[in-house]
Amino acid sequence: MAFASGWLQKGSLFGPVIEEAPGKNTGIIAVVPSLNEPHLTTLLNSLNECMPPVCGVEVIIVVNAPPDAPEEVKAGNRKDLVNIRRWKNKNNPFFRLYAVHIEDPPVKGWGVGLARKTGMDEALRRFSHISRPEGVIACLDGDCTVSASYFRSLEDELLKRKDRRACAVYFEHPVSGTEYTQEIYSAITQYELHLRYYLMALKYSGFPDAFHTIGSTIAVKAETYMKAGGMNRRQAGEDFYFVQKLVPLGGFFSLNSATVSPSPRRSWRVPFGTGNAIGKMTDRGETVFRTYNPGAFTDLKAFFATCSSGISEYGEDYRKIHASFPQSVRDFLPPEELKDKMDEISRNTSGTPAFRKRFFGWFNMFRVVKYLNHAHISHYSKVAAEEAACEILERMGIEYCETDAKTLLMKLRMIERG
Repeated sequence: MAFASGWLQKGSLFGPVIEEAPGKNTGIIAVVPSLNEPHLTTLLNSLNECMPPVCGVEVIIVVNAPPDAPEEVKAGNRKDLVNIRRWKNKNNPFFRLYAVHIEDPPVKGWGVGLARKTGMDEALRRFSHISRPEGVIACLDGDCTVSASYFRSLEDELLKRKDRRACAVYFEHPVSGTEYTQEIYSAITQYELHLRYYLMALKYSGFPDAFHTIGSTIAVKAETYMKAGGMNRRQAGEDFYFVQKLVPLGGFFSLNSATVSPSPRRSWRVPFGTGNAIGKMTDRGETVFRTYNPGAFTDLKAFFATCSSGISEYGEDYRKIHASFPQSVRDFLPPEELKDKMDEISRNTSGTPAFRKRFFGWFNMFRVVKYLNHAHISHYSKVAAEEAACEILERMGIEYCETDAKTLLMKLRMIERG
């Protein structure tokens, strides 16, 4: 019996959507949800310019639309299907290319999460068919491009590594050029600066599971995808929630030897995320993106330093421990909850590594976000991304005096990539 047969019977939305059997050497399957996407051939050209890996590669494009999509969107999808077929015949790519058309799906709440899930479930089915649980399912979007090393890096750093299960591929939005207006390039510079500052601030706080959660950068082994319960059905934010299911399984890492370049374009397809943020900034004429205050991360740092490895300094006096926390943490976390959780973690662990793992399983990324939002209601005000980035660099002991957003972004990119 194929390793994922039982899971697919219960967890997949559809039966097989590709008739052709996968090649036995298939090791990487890239999944691309597409909704009236005019840049698909740009992505395909980018993929075909990659250095071919030793393993076989497939690309599955899920051309989709919700039942209530306007006719012009559905017509755009049909045009995309024709363009994919023409591109395939003209270019003879080194990878197998499949276009799956999902129109008027009989599933409630259809959105990018379900489109991505459809393709990823099919990739799992294909790896199950050839008994390759270590096969890599890579997520992309129809409006991005990749570096030439993309497939080889996935092969060398994920597929071949038994100790690794999933990753976030390094990314860089285009911040200059002629394809978009200067207004959009300025906005995406601000937004990406926010994303990189946010990740750096999380690491500064001592939070161990700090990773970007951008849909077009995620890659996961087939068996791990199944163990995580598969892609969720959310209409937006599916990438954030999926990564939060992957990280606790272990073996999640940042893959920095390849680059995904997501589009900086405006988009109203989902209620939040990059495209939505760029749309709001440009519509409002905003030139600054306001992000979380570094002070909130400094408060988290103090809290984690006290509690994440177990509490011994204050004995059993949890109220005294609680009183030592910064005010923003005290207001967010009642002393009774602290006592209950720390007692529970202590009872179920032995040794610091086990305690830390269980502690951050409780105070996970969801709880961090809740804390940050709570702290910015009554304790902190959001600040400009440039100001936040400069301050976090200073707090980390990195001397840097430039305050221009683009220059700061280049600095944070360099630090992050290592």
